Amino acid sequence: MNQKLKEKILESLSAVLPITGIVLLLSILLVPIDLGAMVMFIVGAVMLVVGMGFFQLGAEMAMTPLGEGIGVQISKTRNIFLVFLIGFFMGLIITLSEPDLQVLAQQVPSIENFTLIFTVAVGVGIFLALAILRIVFQINLSTILIVLYMILIGLSFAVPKDFLAVAFDSGGVTTGPMTVPFIMAMGVGLASVRGDQNASSDSFGLVALSSVGPVLAVLILGLFFRPTETAYTASAVADVKTTRDVIMEFLMSMPPYVREVLISLLPVAAVFVLFQVFSRRYKRRQVTRVSIGFLYTYIGLVLFLCGVNVGFAPVGSSLGSDIGAESWRWLLVPIGMLIGYYIVKAEPAIQVLNHQVESVTNGAVSARSMNRCLSVGVSVSVGLAMLRVLTGLPIYWIIIPGYVIALVLSRLVPKMFVGIAFDSGGVASGPMTTTFLLPLSIGACNAVGGNLMANAFGVVALVALTPLIAVQIMGMLYQYKLKAAGGITVQETGVLDAMDEIIEFEEG
Repeated sequence: MNQKLKEKILESLSAVLPITGIVLLLSILLVPIDLGAMVMFIVGAVMLVVGMGFFQLGAEMAMTPLGEGIGVQISKTRNIFLVFLIGFFMGLIITLSEPDLQVLAQQVPSIENFTLIFTVAVGVGIFLALAILRIVFQINLSTILIVLYMILIGLSFAVPKDFLAVAFDSGGVTTGPMTVPFIMAMGVGLASVRGDQNASSDSFGLVALSSVGPVLAVLILGLFFRPTETAYTASAVADVKTTRDVIMEFLMSMPPYVREVLISLLPVAAVFVLFQVFSRRYKRRQVTRVSIGFLYTYIGLVLFLCGVNVGFAPVGSSLGSDIGAESWRWLLVPIGMLIGYYIVKAEPAIQVLNHQVESVTNGAVSARSMNRCLSVGVSVSVGLAMLRVLTGLPIYWIIIPGYVIALVLSRLVPKMFVGIAFDSGGVASGPMTTTFLLPLSIGACNAVGGNLMANAFGVVALVALTPLIAVQIMGMLYQYKLKAAGGITVQETGVLDAMDEIIEFEEG
């Protein structure tokens, strides 16, 4: 086996093992799960581990060089309209290719799939273009975020209550495994050409602004569109009796993901071909490496999505229903917090973000410390989501104070941590959230007789919120330690390393 692939798979195993162990313990101590369903869950976990390993290596080989290359070329373009057009087109294409968005659209039957997907894609396209222009003109990210979130909060009072949670959820799911590696690499490519001391901090923030776009777009849609009555159908646990039944269940369930991921990757591959034809940026060996990277990405996403949807999602829905039906349903809050702490580590795009942060900050912020910080943030958010399911607490009461705190902190922390924090919020809410935590929340909400649209949805939005606060607090602590040690600020490090990586790849 490829040594690099082996390392990625072992990383994935260490991320997925804890959440698998938690589900096994819950099935033994609290809510017994049918043996067939548990075998399906374990096989799904194995597919998830292998798939995540392939995906991470593929993203490193293909999506990252492509994003960096396009970012470098855009930064050399003098025509502002052309820069905006390229950013919009890339945001539109990459969002329509995002598997997470398809998952959310299927779980919101009250809004037509195409209507939701196209609205979100347009929102991402516009705001990715604006995010690129922000880097070009070196506009302060904190100022833009404060203005945009004030607009979001104002609009949130004008849309139907049942629409609000879905709108904020849409902002989280658009920054998934397909989108994040590409957009983050584009930011590094854009900023690396500048080489000034603020370039590192400006390389972050594209994901943050791309997450705002769909929320704003869906809120505007809510002003004119009224959702119909929700008729959600929970994921059913497959009825399997033998090991052959298990294998056949996964084999029969795989073709849709084979087609879905192929359709998702083809536009991105076409962009690479066009980019190479017009720019001639990469040598033959680099083109081969990127092509192999696309193949790894394809294999990884097929295995990951099939394992998560067929093995994980039904068990999540079943756990939520069973616990919600018990007299001790209040345990959903601590159980949710425990699951949230470990599940974020299994998000494929999180590992891409954390390693990117470690690289760009020259090790000042390690991948391990980012993992720990995001785990704490997501743990709190899932606990709050379960509390909403049990009590019907309006999402306004959490979302508005949460973003106010995050925006106030954005004026106090180093610039780089603002971008990292708001990027991490979007990245944390990936496929594991939409296919395990959302079914868990919906299953529990059904069991307690709550309003699905108002109370069950919103878990993705909360998972996207708390990392903003957690990472910025971590940034304040890091800055304090650096100043106490008489060191330089974090944003003054890492630019040369990012540039060296791009040069190293281009020299092949």
